[in-house]
Amino acid sequence: MNQVQPSRPVTGRMVFFMLVAFFGVVIGVNVIMMRLAIQTLPGTEVDSAYSASLAYQKEIATARAQSARNWKVDAHVERSGQGGATLRVEAHDESGRPMSGLQFQGRFERPTDRRADLPVELAEVGIGIYRGNAEAIAPGQWDLVIEGVAAGQRLFLSRNRVLLN
Repeated sequence: MNQVQPSRPVTGRMVFFMLVAFFGVVIGVNVIMMRLAIQTLPGTEVDSAYSASLAYQKEIATARAQSARNWKVDAHVERSGQGGATLRVEAHDESGRPMSGLQFQGRFERPTDRRADLPVELAEVGIGIYRGNAEAIAPGQWDLVIEGVAAGQRLFLSRNRVLLN
């Protein structure tokens, strides 16, 4: 015949260990999720907000000087079949003449992860025409940053959101 085994009584020690195990699992999962969240998205745009605030007035003056120069700089991004992209920049002064002798630098920045930023070396291939290649760039949204430098001074800065397929 079936004999019913008497169940173990719930003791204070058993309740204590169940509570410790429950909260241990909850706290462990929270620590793991917090660590993964901080590693994947640090949430900072600049490393030091204080130093960025000190440079703010200089950035405003630089932007006003750039606007007064009235340059026209056009950028075109063309995708290649192998997952790369070609960046072409055309620079003209305020009267429409091509500008030669500048050093342009390009950079594709991921809006969500600075670790995925990809610099693009631009070389002058014609008068006022600069071109560079990004060998492997993932599809999605990117910020295209273009900087024009002459004599060690940044004279042009542009930041635009682009969508690469």
